[in-house]
Amino acid sequence: MLTILIAGCRQEVSTFNPWPSGYEDFHVSTGQAILSRNRGRRTSIGGALEVLEARGDCRLVPAFDAGACSAGVLKAADFKRLAGEFLGALKEAPPADGAYFSFHGSMVAEGEEDPEGYLLAEARKILGEKIPIVLSLDLHGIVTRRMLELSDAAVLYHTYPHVDLGETGQRAARVLLRILTEGAQPVTALVEIPALVRGDELVTETGLYGKMLQGARDFERRPGGLAAGIFIGNPFTDVPGLRSGSLVVTDNDPRAAEREALNLAEFFWVVHERLQAPLVPLKDAVRLAHEAEGPLLLFDAADAPSSGASGDGNAILKELLAQGFGKPALVPIVDAPAARAAQQAGIGKMLRVAVGGTRDPGRFQPIELDARVKTLSDGKFPFERDYGSADAGPTAVLESGPITLVVFSGPLSIHDRSPFYVHGLDPARFHVTVAKCPHWHRRYMDGWVKEIVNVDAPGSTSANLRSLGHTRCPRPIFPLDANVVFEPRVSLIRRAR
Repeated sequence: MLTILIAGCRQEVSTFNPWPSGYEDFHVSTGQAILSRNRGRRTSIGGALEVLEARGDCRLVPAFDAGACSAGVLKAADFKRLAGEFLGALKEAPPADGAYFSFHGSMVAEGEEDPEGYLLAEARKILGEKIPIVLSLDLHGIVTRRMLELSDAAVLYHTYPHVDLGETGQRAARVLLRILTEGAQPVTALVEIPALVRGDELVTETGLYGKMLQGARDFERRPGGLAAGIFIGNPFTDVPGLRSGSLVVTDNDPRAAEREALNLAEFFWVVHERLQAPLVPLKDAVRLAHEAEGPLLLFDAADAPSSGASGDGNAILKELLAQGFGKPALVPIVDAPAARAAQQAGIGKMLRVAVGGTRDPGRFQPIELDARVKTLSDGKFPFERDYGSADAGPTAVLESGPITLVVFSGPLSIHDRSPFYVHGLDPARFHVTVAKCPHWHRRYMDGWVKEIVNVDAPGSTSANLRSLGHTRCPRPIFPLDANVVFEPRVSLIRRAR
């Protein structure tokens, strides 16, 4: 009987978001609640459970799991509490043969720029050096050498938008089992690439990035291939480890790992200049929206809570009003005071309300408007995809002329239409919908979206990367600097057990 320890801690952070995140933003599970929450779901832990439980000879020890919506930097005291609970659960767990950790990779806390590396370092003190630890990581993770040196293998997502969380957990579990039952000896090759990328070519189903990752998937299926992928970091997490890179793990075959990591990195660099988002200036985007045949999506990826932004950006709303936009427009926004005012006023009432700029006042100034309260809710609803449910806090739907605002108390990742549907709003019935997610899942656009416009608006997750003001990431780096030279170097990492 194999005893497998399971733990996780996931959050993606934008260091350009001035609104800090806290412990209360995390959903924390311990013990058997981890299994019941993930079993049968397409989460990374759910995928791992599917593989491990199918064997019949694995005793699972669920210790601790925490996940939060992308947000601003985690407050120091809150990270201390979160880390204390994570490590405390490991201390209380019985001895295990192996461990699976579900991480993201782009956490940042006040005073700790590599929280995952810290958790691994402290976990090693508790679990010892002999136990193999396998990680699953978001391809937007910032993969540090400390993380790789303290784990036995890292397995990356292979899709963007992310639809393979469950499959990634399965792959990680299989790697762990190969170490435990077949004596696999992982060796990792890492090639760091001085580039930060965004844009449609990163959509793996249709873009160049998908072709690169197909090569990684093919390599994993070869004899001796344990894991392979290309991580692109999170351009909004400005830390010393920020960059892109290729990562290949083999079973005791350093030459194959080195060769494949170089191949993936060189493919990436050949096309890296094409991995940028073409953006339309804000005024032009609204003018285009007015003239175009709807329904149309205005992508406000600069204020995407799914990438770590504050969600209170009102730049597109301001421009719609400035241009006297007269067609039906659907606009989501985070503004707890406005939602509270609407709740106090009640359905059907008119109120004068300020909207936007409550979390990121350096970029956004509140806009005052007269609005009628159409709908109120507690902000709890299930997603269309198997992401479970959301809790945006008290929520209000406000109507101001042709503009309908969905006002949430807290940020949430709007991957699909569910936040609108739950309030009786169908985006297909609006001429314009503002989508605060860089790549709203394409499956929900087929058949009704006539045009998509990527708007160059202000925000802490803007694809206009030069506008953000990076100070911590290594330089030179594309596209922040001109004439960046890439000299591929391979780092080989093998943890002695």
